[in-house]
Amino acid sequence: MRPSIAAALCLLLLPAGCESTDDSSIGDIFSEVEKRFPGATTSGGGDTTLSTLEIDQGLREALRVGVNLTAQTLGRTDGYFGDPQVRIPLPGRLGELQDNLQSVGLSQPLDDLELRMNRAAEDAVPEARRLVLGAVQSITLEDALGILRGGDTAATDYLRQRTEDSLRNAFRPHVESTLSASGAFTALSSVTSQYGLSSVSDSLKRDLTTHAVNLGLDGLFLYVAVEEKKIREEPVARTSEILRRVFGSAR
Repeated sequence: MRPSIAAALCLLLLPAGCESTDDSSIGDIFSEVEKRFPGATTSGGGDTTLSTLEIDQGLREALRVGVNLTAQTLGRTDGYFGDPQVRIPLPGRLGELQDNLQSVGLSQPLDDLELRMNRAAEDAVPEARRLVLGAVQSITLEDALGILRGGDTAATDYLRQRTEDSLRNAFRPHVESTLSASGAFTALSSVTSQYGLSSVSDSLKRDLTTHAVNLGLDGLFLYVAVEEKKIREEPVARTSEILRRVFGSAR
């Protein structure tokens, strides 16, 4: 809290005629300020003093920047498919069948299915971005100072812990539609027919959707964490005043 603001708040809370106080009563007054004005609690000292409101804003801004940069990276052709860290392999028995057929050069239908699944994930990134940004806005940062002083990816980890289940549920219908639009479900029907798996086609369709949702969000959170770490460690990554103030003071 800036000294002038603190003094003003203290004066407002002082009883009439009690402008002179000892250290103990001043401490009581600051405790009362914290109760009445929760956004005014402070961290640090001197020119690097930060209010909890500023810390909250800085953490949210870091997450927003990370989500937007990640969406630019993943939401393009080969954003998932061309990146070994986030490329989505076929799930379960489909992946096993693909591995077995690759050894004899007969895996093309399954390779095509894998490509279409990754294309669907890339096409779903704008919706994932919208959902995650909404989560950033809506969550309560219960210990903003603890998150700021936490590990390199503490804000991303907190966001994921608080929102992952709801994000997966909200993301699933959009992934289903992008899988359909990409031709992945058509390719899956062809594969199941060709390899005698028609009886489990519906089950494999659900597995494919769940797999794409889970690994699609895993990849997104992975890169949001990378961007958060950059903001914490590299001054050039702090592209706004609030990021420079909050994360510059945190070092």
